[in-house]
Amino acid sequence: MSGRIENITEALHEVADDATAAFGSFSAEQLNWKPSEIGWSVGQCLDHLIRTNTAFFGDFDQVAAGTRKSSFWEKWSPFTEFCGRFLIRAYESDSKKVKVPSKSIVPPSKVDPDIVERFAKHTDEVIEKVRSTASADWKNTVLTSPFLRVMTYTLDDYYTILVGHNRKHFRQAWRVTENDAFPKNTKAATDR
Repeated sequence: MSGRIENITEALHEVADDATAAFGSFSAEQLNWKPSEIGWSVGQCLDHLIRTNTAFFGDFDQVAAGTRKSSFWEKWSPFTEFCGRFLIRAYESDSKKVKVPSKSIVPPSKVDPDIVERFAKHTDEVIEKVRSTASADWKNTVLTSPFLRVMTYTLDDYYTILVGHNRKHFRQAWRVTENDAFPKNTKAATDR
């Protein structure tokens, strides 16, 4: 399992490093600029990832402590493999949209200018949570989505989903910066 953990944690570090390199010097205006009324800003993409990942921390802690008990649904759900594969495929492609299933993970309309730093620190915390579950049976530990209670997937699939979700929203944030109307010449120092 150690090779799998290293692959997951390296991929998560890579997204955080890419976000820091790409957006770390952005001004508050750049971080909060939206391509449309319904489109998300760079900052909103990162805030959404923090909110989503944090929703799983309780499960990670229970799995790591060996105290997590599977629910009846998790033991018998016929959808576990399907749901895992569905989300993995959905996050590999930017053409497939996955609707945010809970208002709790919708970012605020404006985020603080320290969002990139918070995302990098948050990623370190997520990596520690992943490492803490190293002794668990990832293939047979089943989680229920905190956002859509009918959706179940293995812990192993969830870690693939986690990486794919982070990568997908990084790509979304990057596309925001490629918009012709994106503010290019603002100074981050004046906003901090």
